[in-house]
Amino acid sequence: MLLIREGIEKVGVFELPGGINGDGRSFALPRTALVKWSSTLGGKLYQVYVNGRFAGVTVDSEQRRMVVFLPSEPETPVRIEVFGVDAGDAYRDLSGELEELLGWSGRVRISILRSQELPLGSYLNVYYDGGSGEIDYESVLNDEVLTIWPSRSYKAGFGLDDFGEGDFGFDSSAAVGFGMGSFGLGHFGIDADVIEWTSPEFIAGVYQFGLKLFDPDGVQIGLVETGEVTVTPAARSAERLEIHSFDKQANELVLCIS
Repeated sequence: MLLIREGIEKVGVFELPGGINGDGRSFALPRTALVKWSSTLGGKLYQVYVNGRFAGVTVDSEQRRMVVFLPSEPETPVRIEVFGVDAGDAYRDLSGELEELLGWSGRVRISILRSQELPLGSYLNVYYDGGSGEIDYESVLNDEVLTIWPSRSYKAGFGLDDFGEGDFGFDSSAAVGFGMGSFGLGHFGIDADVIEWTSPEFIAGVYQFGLKLFDPDGVQIGLVETGEVTVTPAARSAERLEIHSFDKQANELVLCIS
């Protein structure tokens, strides 16, 4: 990992005002924010990423603030991250090391390794507990049946499929593997193929999922249950933050969030 997370704390983001009206209220300069942080790292530069995209790098190891541009959609939460990097990597886009932003959407992604041993026509159904702690296997969560093999061309040859029904010999390259799947997560080569399913949007909570595997005749041939998965959707972002009033005598500040 070239991006250094440890040692960076108190990351704050502040909308930059475009000016102050006569009544004391500020108006925002669209898509611009000041990012500030503290760090215990020494001799490192800092990169800032906005929604997983490289936004800029500091000019020296002492800089602890940066102005960045934000997405213009007010309904979309914005994820801002600060990392330390070595000077030689300062201007490299290292966004490939970042975690995907799915967890901020209130959705869950399940990855399943499929093997060539699974028969053509087999399929999966996904179930969950709705946050109750007990998986309901009477209600299918996926809208469409999750077929293991979308077509015969995904199956390999040389006897790994029924004779005459799969690809022959090196035509098994139609199957994903050898670095095209999730290498290191399961079998090597063709059996490293991964299929993924993304859930509907959930409210905040702790969920558990179960996956049932069926053969072409609808007979259950496998069952896998996940551990507990915590879902924390991002809060709706504020389009504008203004000072509504300030009572100096009572030391009371009223903000207007919209």
